[in-house]
Amino acid sequence: MKKWIQRLGISMLAFSLTACGSSIPKNLTESSASIDNDSKIPSSIDKPVEVEFWHAMTGELAQALQKITTDFEAQSPNVKVKLVYQGSYTDLQQKLIAAAKANRSPALAQTYGDWNTSFVREGLLTDLTPYINDPKHGMSEAELNDIYPLLREENKWDGHYYSLPFNKSAPILFYNKTMLEQNNVKVPQTWDEWQVAASKLTRTKSDGKGKIYGSGFENGIVLESYNYVVQAGGEFYDETNQRLVFNSPEGRAGISFIRDMLQSGAARLAGEDGFLSEPFGRGDIAMYVGSSAGLSFVNKAVGGKFDWFAAVPPKGKKSVAYIQGTNVTVFGNLTEEQKLGAWNYIKFLINTENSAYWAQKTGYLPVRASVSQLDSYKAFLKANPVQGIAEKLLTADRFLIRIPSSTALEPVVSKEMEAILYGKKSVEQGLSDAEQAGNAIIAKALLNKK
Repeated sequence: MKKWIQRLGISMLAFSLTACGSSIPKNLTESSASIDNDSKIPSSIDKPVEVEFWHAMTGELAQALQKITTDFEAQSPNVKVKLVYQGSYTDLQQKLIAAAKANRSPALAQTYGDWNTSFVREGLLTDLTPYINDPKHGMSEAELNDIYPLLREENKWDGHYYSLPFNKSAPILFYNKTMLEQNNVKVPQTWDEWQVAASKLTRTKSDGKGKIYGSGFENGIVLESYNYVVQAGGEFYDETNQRLVFNSPEGRAGISFIRDMLQSGAARLAGEDGFLSEPFGRGDIAMYVGSSAGLSFVNKAVGGKFDWFAAVPPKGKKSVAYIQGTNVTVFGNLTEEQKLGAWNYIKFLINTENSAYWAQKTGYLPVRASVSQLDSYKAFLKANPVQGIAEKLLTADRFLIRIPSSTALEPVVSKEMEAILYGKKSVEQGLSDAEQAGNAIIAKALLNKK
């Protein structure tokens, strides 16, 4: 499970590099954003080059990545892509920070948008805009626009592209179709319907041992509450004024919804199970919201014991879906041939055919709209209709927010959210304390960047 540190834009880079004497401009300017534009893009790669790609993929995901990479090398014999597994996303982030401080960054890496906010400010990344616009090696306007607008915007800073989308997922509602039908409960589409359905489905097990919960939230819900703040009509973070703003009537309504579901006993967290796919597979939970990237885990946990499916999460005041997952970034300490090789690899990695292949093999979302027009992908969705549920959210109006702060923010907000959800503080007091403490941390981080 991706931690909130990766989802809400929390990075130590701004602090660690400043401590080493590196200066960070308050805002990106045209000149700083164009740091790589003086470089000459080679017309070709005439001698062998190697580029390292640091990633966090394991199992079938790593196998799919290796297949795409092997195919790329077959058509680009002068470019060797060395795949280097770096552990979890947290491990990967920490290693990228350490490598940046030592001036030993890899050529390519999976990165979250919030990490890149700091990397861009530090001038560590290659501006991909000149490569996108290059008449020989670039993308046509149609090719670029084929990437979903939401995903394109997440990878831009001051109008410049510093990464492109790769493995993307979205939250969906997994539900036990058999259980809902047996209890004459419809799949909820709104928060009110969700609460009613969860209450109706909650009961003591037939053998009297244990309880079946109507709904569930992953453990990270205490750290992912921003979803519900925004769904309630509020905002979590004001990017213009760089302040947390979740302590509002709408924010309080969103957090109250989660708290009430848990305190009523109709919902539970994953707890010691770690993830809800296992208790869902045991029939201990009727439905839960989790990442679409978990489809294969759910299918394995259920093991054919009952029918299940998924739906777009129930909406509050409005329907909002935060598209999650990482992008692919090119760092700047490379030769011009390595930069071109890295760029050509990214283009290949996310072209229509490979985006479709990646989605089919891993459960992640395709990043290109043209994937839906492929006959092979249409056949795949017909055979695996649940895969298409999350894709409905690719036209959402939100991507992960990018807070320019430090890891110090995460435990502060987490502590207050937990106090609220476990009934130790009122919603009003907890959000007030979290916002005040969080804004103090952000203000300090911004001051250090001046």
